[in-house]
Amino acid sequence: MNNIHLEPLGGGLEIYVSESYRFSTDTILLANFSQPKGRKKCVDLGTGCGTIPLIWLRENKQLEIAAVDIQENACKLAQDSISRNDLIQMTVYNADLKELKGVLPFGYYDLVACNPPYKLGGSGIRNPESAKLIARHETECTLDDICESASRLLQFSGRFCICQRPERLADVMEAMRKFSIEPKVLRLVQQRRSKAPKLFLIEGRKGGNRGFLNVLPTLFIEDDSGSFSEEMLQIYGDYKSNHME
Repeated sequence: MNNIHLEPLGGGLEIYVSESYRFSTDTILLANFSQPKGRKKCVDLGTGCGTIPLIWLRENKQLEIAAVDIQENACKLAQDSISRNDLIQMTVYNADLKELKGVLPFGYYDLVACNPPYKLGGSGIRNPESAKLIARHETECTLDDICESASRLLQFSGRFCICQRPERLADVMEAMRKFSIEPKVLRLVQQRRSKAPKLFLIEGRKGGNRGFLNVLPTLFIEDDSGSFSEEMLQIYGDYKSNHME
């Protein structure tokens, strides 16, 4: 792995990242959107270098977290960050999210989150580096695979949180419902008011009733002056703003 180094996550936590395994604003937004309260059992599917679980633990140490990734190098980085921060609440599993039977207990978790590949397997310019290809294209798993895995892991009424590009909103909602996860909360993200949404965050409930989707106010990354919005500054906390992408 190239250029492995530590970056601050705020709250005294640091994370190992590399050229292939790092995090973006989207990752931090999903971690904030899905933040578990109280004593909860959580899974992060496709955890990469482990950013989402680390941010969860920055805010709440009362968690039991399973971080899953198919890539061995990503798991090594996440494990190094666990050791660096002395976090016994988090365990890394080098596993395929489609084959978690016998790896993680089904019907056990309160929360599953996933920052998935944004592009369909056969679409767009394919990145020749395998780590980045897996992160950006559906080469190793589809939305159906992710939602099926989440549904199996969640207990009844457990939360599933995912982010995606707006053009794939219908795909995400269809996949969630296919595996008994009812979309309940939706939030669009815009860079600024003059731009179209660039991302959405959505929460579903395992076994939830149909009939109501709570659409939250749009989250703006920048204010009218081009500076980070007040909400973004609150989300980032004391994380160094010059690392924002």
